[in-house]
Amino acid sequence: MGLRSTLRYAVLALLLVGLIATGALWAQRQAPVVVTALMPAPFVEATVPIVERFNRSHPGIVLRVNRGPFETEAISDLAISSLLLGDSPYDLLLMDVTWTPKYAAAGWLAPLEPLLGDDALAGVVPGAQEGNRFDGHLWRIPLVADMGLLYWRTDLMATPPRTPDELMATAGALQRAGRVRWGYVWQGRQYEGLSCVLLEVLHGFGGTWLSASGDRVELGSPAGVAAAAWLRQLIVQGITPRAVANFAEPEALQSFEAGDAALMRNWPYAWAELQKPGSQVRGKVGVTTMVAAPGGRPAATQGSWGFSLVSQSPHPREAALVIAALTAPEVQKDLAQRLGYTPTLLALFEDPELVAANPVLPELRRALEATVLRPLSPLYAQLSDILQRQLSEVITGERVAAEGMERAQSLSNQLLRASGVGVSGGAARS
Repeated sequence: MGLRSTLRYAVLALLLVGLIATGALWAQRQAPVVVTALMPAPFVEATVPIVERFNRSHPGIVLRVNRGPFETEAISDLAISSLLLGDSPYDLLLMDVTWTPKYAAAGWLAPLEPLLGDDALAGVVPGAQEGNRFDGHLWRIPLVADMGLLYWRTDLMATPPRTPDELMATAGALQRAGRVRWGYVWQGRQYEGLSCVLLEVLHGFGGTWLSASGDRVELGSPAGVAAAAWLRQLIVQGITPRAVANFAEPEALQSFEAGDAALMRNWPYAWAELQKPGSQVRGKVGVTTMVAAPGGRPAATQGSWGFSLVSQSPHPREAALVIAALTAPEVQKDLAQRLGYTPTLLALFEDPELVAANPVLPELRRALEATVLRPLSPLYAQLSDILQRQLSEVITGERVAAEGMERAQSLSNQLLRASGVGVSGGAARS
């Protein structure tokens, strides 16, 4: 082979290498960005068609959803364990409203204003706007609203009770007349649902869990003691079954759906379940806010779920696009129509199709005006655990209400002081 041929082949080889490199770079640029989201199991199932539509309409992004556990605490533990390792596989988290302060304070989330704008919550109903900001930044965009509701039997009473005394009187009268086995069912198990139940009753009696300054727990106040004592008296007087100490949402729903109870505390999802063909109370149910003492204001625990961006995500812009797409009006309307989820966008509460399919939607809108947040504190999980343990002992009769709530307050304030947040106060009694 001559020198000229050798040079020619050398040039061709270099061109080929260049073309291969250019092709590889082009292919790399054309490869879709993978965005991974962690969601609780129920939301994974609910969003299957939504995720499929997103992937079809966004060829440059592949949205993958990791299925988490059912329980709120369990999925939080899973998320935290991955974040603590410093190399989280997730770009997005579908988060409970109570996680925001802890995750933001730990540096696990990225603020959303730079990507979605300062007006990202402009169309969100006021009650669902709460709990998404912390320390001056927006960390979360709500997908579905959730709030505690009082369900009542329209075939047993003309109007629902509006005070704690009215509830006990109405429920007791129906029981004595043999109309129902139980007057009122709720969530009394030692878990997060119990904290939600207490929060609503506590506010109804005029109390508060955490002071406005955030440095003092006030569960031992007269209102706190009255709220815990009322829950215990529901059991003592037989209005609520003793088994309520083991009730979560499904157990309360099962009792009410079977026609065994006149009243139930639960979340909006229960409405759709109660309208199914097998329900004994189909077409006989109304919803309203929780009872409140005379002069008090009804309260509904806010329990929404929303998307947050993990600070370690290598694809923040694409992940933010996913957040915007998955919280859009058409997605929220689809979830409301198919599964009865409560939207967070104000316009959807006035959508004729949604109102026709879900006639309690206007009542849910009013309930959102009464929402109250659980303490916005990075220490919330520990504070809730303290309350659950002490309140559970009150419900089961192991402690009287005053002792249990004073102890919950004291232990909580010890925790706040140890963290450098709380003010001085007395020690807990054993």
